[in-house]
Amino acid sequence: MTGVGVAVLRRGLLLLVRRARGAHAGRWAVPGGKVRYGETLEQAARREVAEETGLEVELGPVVWVGESLGPGNPPEWHYVLIDFLGTVVGGREAPADDAAELAWVPVDLAEDYPLTPTMPDLIRALKEGNHVG
Repeated sequence: MTGVGVAVLRRGLLLLVRRARGAHAGRWAVPGGKVRYGETLEQAARREVAEETGLEVELGPVVWVGESLGPGNPPEWHYVLIDFLGTVVGGREAPADDAAELAWVPVDLAEDYPLTPTMPDLIRALKEGNHVG
């Protein structure tokens, strides 16, 4: 499966959502989720941000690409993950869908949160300015 995320940045702060359910419930990550059949990566990324945060974003380049494999052999899940940079252009901020809470966090402090497993790699890429696209 393919998943997308958006590293929404505002004045040096990164938008994180605390997951309300699923394999990583209670952990923090950038807004994101599964790409639906027939959706482009960009459409899915904007939709997921809007569903989870109420915000409309303009997408920038891809900042990180990776994988998430679930436990077991074969693994319970296997996602290819593509994370974009994003900038807020509208909407009204409020946690919704599978986001229990929102937080704007300094990028340098984001790793202090209990994160989903792939988030440290994304945060490192943001700090280093390694943009894939």
